[in-house]
Amino acid sequence: MKYGGDKKVVFQSTDKKHADLKIRLKYDGLSQQQFFHVLMDAYLEKDEDVMKFIFRFKEENKVQTIGKRKIAKKLYKKEAQVKTDFGLNEDELENIFDIIANNEEE
Repeated sequence: MKYGGDKKVVFQSTDKKHADLKIRLKYDGLSQQQFFHVLMDAYLEKDEDVMKFIFRFKEENKVQTIGKRKIAKKLYKKEAQVKTDFGLNEDELENIFDIIANNEEE
């Protein structure tokens, strides 16, 4: 995979977690780059399984207020339903959900 305008994403972890990750990646035949790109892409594309994980993580770790989590989950469900019902592309969906979000704030 070739990515243009690359940016480096760096974070720290323990030696053990890093070693465990390398072992699991080797077992699955993935490079670290492939692993993080596929997860990032799935998150950005709002993959259903990844979003379920994110919502559960946010709830268990009290990330955001309860109200904000409910709004985020509601918007995600609305987006998924509209996508299914109308087969809209990402640009069209973004415009629709900007309008919805603005209406809910009023």
